[in-house]
Amino acid sequence: MFTGLVREVGEVLSTRGNMIFIKSSIPASVGDSIAVNGVCLSVTESGEEGFWVEAADETRRIVPPEKFEGRVHLEAAMGMNDRFEGHIVQGHVDTVGVIEDIRKGENAVEFIVRVEPEYIRYIVPKGSIAIDGISLTVNEVFDSSFRLTIIPHTMRNTLISEYEKGSRVNIETDLFARYIDHILSHRKSAPSVSWRDIDAMQMSF
Repeated sequence: MFTGLVREVGEVLSTRGNMIFIKSSIPASVGDSIAVNGVCLSVTESGEEGFWVEAADETRRIVPPEKFEGRVHLEAAMGMNDRFEGHIVQGHVDTVGVIEDIRKGENAVEFIVRVEPEYIRYIVPKGSIAIDGISLTVNEVFDSSFRLTIIPHTMRNTLISEYEKGSRVNIETDLFARYIDHILSHRKSAPSVSWRDIDAMQMSF
């Protein structure tokens, strides 16, 4: 489990088949889980400069290759005694979105992210979403896209400031929205549930 708070921006220095070497100061041991641009990967080897992780075929099928190149967001898995911040992130990429528009304001930058319409049902207005491993709040949801407002701190401390129109991003939708939708869709007589109901269910955890 992760929180969606980027702890470090590492750098991919080498690849070897499905193996990826990342330069990082995060103390990682063999078997540890590390989120790399929001993708949960297992450490297979570690050293003084960084660590190796392995990306399975299924991961490479979903995740764009550029997400395992150059500089990447890193977060070590949350410990049982860690302070919980951000939101619950599993490190499982649901889909890949595309930056459709970028609008600069006085003290924030708005991003419009396009996704396949089938995933909009899991994106909740004022709810949480993980973009390349960053925990963010969804401000507005449309038919096939959603709007994010990025504050200066996030712009300075993540790679999101380098995104352009057309950039692809890993997206992990809200865990509770997915679970609730799955449960209700498998009931014979599922009641109608609004986003307000889902938001209330989330806040109860």
